[in-house]
Amino acid sequence: MLCADGPVRTLAGLSLAPEHRCGHGALYDAVNHGRISIGRLRRVVAGLPLPRAAGGRLVLAVDVSNWLRPGAATSPDRLSCHVYGRGKGQAQMIPGWPYSVIAALEPGRTSWTAVLDAVRPGPDDDEAEVTAAQVREVVGRLIEAGHWREGDPGILVIFDAGYDVMRLACRLADLPVEVLGRLRSDRVLHFPEPGRRPGTQGRPRRHGGEFALADPATWPQPPAATTTATTRYGTATAQARDRLHPRLTHRSIRDPAAAGRRAWLIIAAHAQLRLARPLAADLRRPRERPAPRAGSPRPGSAAGSGTSARRQPSRPVHRNPASRAPAAHPGRRTAGPQPATTWEKRPGEKSPSRQDPNAQVKQQAQSLSGN
Repeated sequence: MLCADGPVRTLAGLSLAPEHRCGHGALYDAVNHGRISIGRLRRVVAGLPLPRAAGGRLVLAVDVSNWLRPGAATSPDRLSCHVYGRGKGQAQMIPGWPYSVIAALEPGRTSWTAVLDAVRPGPDDDEAEVTAAQVREVVGRLIEAGHWREGDPGILVIFDAGYDVMRLACRLADLPVEVLGRLRSDRVLHFPEPGRRPGTQGRPRRHGGEFALADPATWPQPPAATTTATTRYGTATAQARDRLHPRLTHRSIRDPAAAGRRAWLIIAAHAQLRLARPLAADLRRPRERPAPRAGSPRPGSAAGSGTSARRQPSRPVHRNPASRAPAAHPGRRTAGPQPATTWEKRPGEKSPSRQDPNAQVKQQAQSLSGN
């Protein structure tokens, strides 16, 4: 590659260099059927001189580089790679091979980096677990090569916004590293629980107040803040707050085997609920009738209701007598039963219709007009 006149982008272009004595077919055969001792190459790369930041600290960056293969339909283990578009909201998912790359960063404005490792996650791999194992192996090789000793500042590992920084910090807690990650602008964190006040009842709180990155009104006064003047970005202000944690959320199931186990857990729980159904037979909704007791007649039968709820006794019904009883005081209302009101059909008169409530009034008006 150093002998080529310009950048080399393909193996066929590398074979055009005068120093290359084999055809381009030999290069592809070597890649397809050759062997590389990747373990030895990793140790050699880790033993090379590495750039350091201010104070002699090593700074490692972890990111994913995608090798897009949209036209290789027969290539195995392709994943959907996230690719940013030219405009806002124009991101695309293109099939390809993602590679998790770890590189040592140089200070200052430079694009030069010391690439230390590259791992390709598979379709069934957990991104956080693969990244934590990769960082652990790289840090171990750096310590073995003598790049870090006791008393040196911790190795700073920087992650992009797509990584679960909290989970990675937990996985790498036993290593001499400090984890720094970029968060999405819509993340919401929580302060620790302020403590239970004396005399408070109920379940204790699990989280404190919210800290929304998109809402500055939820940002309390920071315990530490620094201001630095930069030549490119102007005045840069950094604020530090500790003991912030995210709210636990559910994780999506992506493994078909895990989905099968979840289905059988639901079947087992449903079987337990079905066996315990008689224990909750007396628990009824407000719109449902009470459940009958064992050995009691059905609700509404002549023998009784058979329910746990008591019915109010019905009032006796007094029918009006056929004739009016003589009253001791004609002008005084009594509490006794009133006579029933009857209708007598006259000759040639039609009976009032039950459907028309004004039929009686109409008949009386007709009789008055006739008189």
